Amino acid sequence: MIVDPALADVPPLRQAIRDNIRADETRIVHWLADQAQLPPEALDRIAARARDLVVKVRAARIGQGGIDAFLHEFGLSTKEGVVLMCLAEALLRVPDAQTVDKLIKDKIATADWQAHLGHSDSVFVNASTWALMLTGRVVRLDEGMRRDLTGTLRRLIQSSGEPVIRGAITQAMRILGRQFVMGRTIEEALARARAEERRGYRYSYDMLGEAARTMADASRYFEAYRAAIAAIGKAAAGRGPIESPGISVKLSALHPRYEFAQRHRVMAELVPRLKALALDARAVDIGLTVDAEEADRLDLSLDVIEAVAGDPDLAGWQGFGLAVQAYMKRAPFVIDWLADLARRTGRRLMVRLVKGAYWDTEIKLAQVNGLSGYPVFTRKVSTDVCYLACAKRLFADPAAFYPQFATHNAHTVAAVVEMAGGRRDFEFQRLHGMGEALYAQVVGADNLDLPVRVYAPVGSHEDLLAYLVRR
Repeated sequence: MIVDPALADVPPLRQAIRDNIRADETRIVHWLADQAQLPPEALDRIAARARDLVVKVRAARIGQGGIDAFLHEFGLSTKEGVVLMCLAEALLRVPDAQTVDKLIKDKIATADWQAHLGHSDSVFVNASTWALMLTGRVVRLDEGMRRDLTGTLRRLIQSSGEPVIRGAITQAMRILGRQFVMGRTIEEALARARAEERRGYRYSYDMLGEAARTMADASRYFEAYRAAIAAIGKAAAGRGPIESPGISVKLSALHPRYEFAQRHRVMAELVPRLKALALDARAVDIGLTVDAEEADRLDLSLDVIEAVAGDPDLAGWQGFGLAVQAYMKRAPFVIDWLADLARRTGRRLMVRLVKGAYWDTEIKLAQVNGLSGYPVFTRKVSTDVCYLACAKRLFADPAAFYPQFATHNAHTVAAVVEMAGGRRDFEFQRLHGMGEALYAQVVGADNLDLPVRVYAPVGSHEDLLAYLVRR
């Protein structure tokens, strides 16, 4: 591959990002622990607040969320519920009713379920994973129930028929989809959000779907984003980027060759598309956040973000933002570079600090490629330390950043509240369908009265699976 030598010549802040892509984890965690350090009395207050939040969450958890309807009809503590959810995941890939019926009758009811017992990729492990995701606990079947799962499914089919089972599975997936997807269309999502907005929530909408594979895919995603921005802007009614709902975009959805080897095409073709979306968002004065993706795309994404942030046509608009993943060893160095970018471009960046959603992929890719280390931390506690160190960095530069803290962790929430002191120029964020009980203790005048934005996917349940796997 021929690489432009000029790409190697970057300013010191950008070089620091590159130098730490696979930094020694022990060394960088010790450094981050010093960065994240707080006085003993502050740590005591954080622990007390976190305990209080957890107690309230546990007390309020019963009855939270639309998933209760699913548990009532297809309880995951029952054999039928576990079997139906296993089927539901498989049937997402089946295109027509006739094939669904054949799969139920010929492939699943006659399968040797017992042969899968004890394997990490078994259907029963998958069922337990679904149960953990839906209810917060793994539903374990006793040995007798496990041995009879094949018979359970066969009896269901015999007593009800394949079309009835198909209808039950479809209903299960729709309930699941409603739990984790805000709406099938942006209009439906905006309408559903109104009640929560009155409680004090804000929203950032994400159009469900994976990376573009062709330019036709990219054009379809681009038009979907444009239509969403127009609809969100109408609903926002001039409230400004902070108070208004916003849009989240994936660069991989805007170009099928979003990769370093195609940098010239990315800069020539993707940058104008992102700028066009930013101009649309600027016209209706809402926020636009660039989502974070895989580690090997970070350097290229910063080139794209720098090009758009510095465009004079976007001067004066304070709604441009991006996500930073704290599980990456480079995260604090990215924030340092972003602070410099904000000063150079005369804007205050909206920065969504997240833990990270591609950990398994990053670990496996590093192993497959025989790399000397990992771009992400290998221990969750290391990510937590990095998150707190990055939070302090964001708070330390209010002219450069409007901080947005995305977390479902009560201790992290308590730590951020402590760092903020009396400041209110920041917000928390959570995923739609997750963390409701925690943030019910944060939003509203009767609680901490702090703003919370919900990251809300928009699309059909058929597009849901890949999103859920990452979460």
